[in-house]
Amino acid sequence: MEALKKNGVSAKMIVRDRQTDKISVVAVKQQSWRLALNFLWERGVIFLSNWLSRKNLFQIDIANTGTDITSMPDFQQADVVHLHWVNQGFLSLDNIDKILHSGKKIVVTMHDQWYFTGVCHYSGECLNYRDHCRNCPLIRGANKKDISWRVFKHKQRMYADADITFVGCSQWIADLARSASLLQGKKVVSIPNAINMDVFHPQDKSLARQSLGLPADKRLLLFGSQRITDERKGFKYLVQACEHIMHNNPEWTDKIGIVVVGAKSATIESLLPFPVYAVDYVSDEKSMVEIYNAVDLYVTPSLQDNLPNTIVEAMACGVPCVGFHVGGIPEMIDHEKNGYVARYKDADDFACGILWSLGERYNDLCKQAYQKAVATYSEKSVADQYKMIYQ
Repeated sequence: MEALKKNGVSAKMIVRDRQTDKISVVAVKQQSWRLALNFLWERGVIFLSNWLSRKNLFQIDIANTGTDITSMPDFQQADVVHLHWVNQGFLSLDNIDKILHSGKKIVVTMHDQWYFTGVCHYSGECLNYRDHCRNCPLIRGANKKDISWRVFKHKQRMYADADITFVGCSQWIADLARSASLLQGKKVVSIPNAINMDVFHPQDKSLARQSLGLPADKRLLLFGSQRITDERKGFKYLVQACEHIMHNNPEWTDKIGIVVVGAKSATIESLLPFPVYAVDYVSDEKSMVEIYNAVDLYVTPSLQDNLPNTIVEAMACGVPCVGFHVGGIPEMIDHEKNGYVARYKDADDFACGILWSLGERYNDLCKQAYQKAVATYSEKSVADQYKMIYQ
């Protein structure tokens, strides 16, 4: 929204939970207890469909409840309605259907796979969405007409005669979308997320470390996740990579430290062979900028991801990144130019990538990371691409 506003587009943002005083961000007209009930009702139906198991409870969304936003003045005044992430009790399928048939021009940015699968945000190795979702591997007792099948059918009816432009945040997600049966005949393009380079930029590393109480004499790796225990984030591969370095490169034993940002980050200190500096999850940008600038390398052993904002943010702060060859990550990290792309699920290669990135070409990697962020993810670059779609 801010990128569009800075580049000549009058934009407002409708949200479920308003956490800012900006007048261009508008909350849905719904009482807080009703919003909470929407969220709990959806989780409850998923819980029952999953045979009273909490496994994968937040890996899927069925959008069975939400809020009608089409009567809001800001919606009615808009020329273009641009949907982003609308799950967990924000918009229901019926709400989305009403938006798609409101007569407005519709753009949908896909931050994961949900818009073209039955219920999942990431399908993993399941390819059912290419034909018709059913027998969902994320649901216990799944069958030919399970909840994924029913939601898929609903989306099929919803999209049938709707004129929508779908945008993938990465070429990877756009390619998956083009192969999905739900989006056949629809326009699908790829535009990355924008980043405010006035906020995310290189700063003095020694001052950042001093402010955060981090050691000045170690090469610090940053790992972050809202839920560190989420298997999709691949934390165990980071552990294995660190153990590989410890056993095969003992000269690095006293040189490396791990900065971990995320909920329950302190609980994993005993799992890593290097000193761990735990930081509780932070949501404000300025704190994250300071953290990025305090570290030497951002490591993301994620096993499935679209276009992780954290990589863009790190690169904008001049921090090289190491990740697996999966999802949109190879589009962001140019192998051995601004970081290192390791073979998928290969912890040893991930370890090699860490050491290579910290080696003699480190300063050049930092410069290349920053330049890639400016050229590809700046607000003007991204806003201009969206303006072309709107026009």
